[in-house]
Amino acid sequence: MGKRVLLVTVDLLFRSKLAAVVAAAGGEVTRDDATCDLAVLELPGPAADRVGELVRRRVPVLAFGSHVRPEALRAAREAGATAVPNSQVEARLRELLNG
Repeated sequence: MGKRVLLVTVDLLFRSKLAAVVAAAGGEVTRDDATCDLAVLELPGPAADRVGELVRRRVPVLAFGSHVRPEALRAAREAGATAVPNSQVEARLRELLNG
């Protein structure tokens, strides 16, 4: 069975691309952060505050955001997430799902 992935992004283009990566890996997109196996969160945004909570629950977090906002990526890393610029999120998600 594939992983259940929580996708939190306001950018519909990214959401569509990331959902396709999840589906290709045999995973399922979920809206339930209580049962997810992996969380993918867009930075900055309302989901950024959830990084610490998810990490404490031992849910791996992949955070992504603009390379021109390094402070948001740094804060997510400090909270325990894997944080990458937008240009790397699809490849990193693929690695996490297939690895």
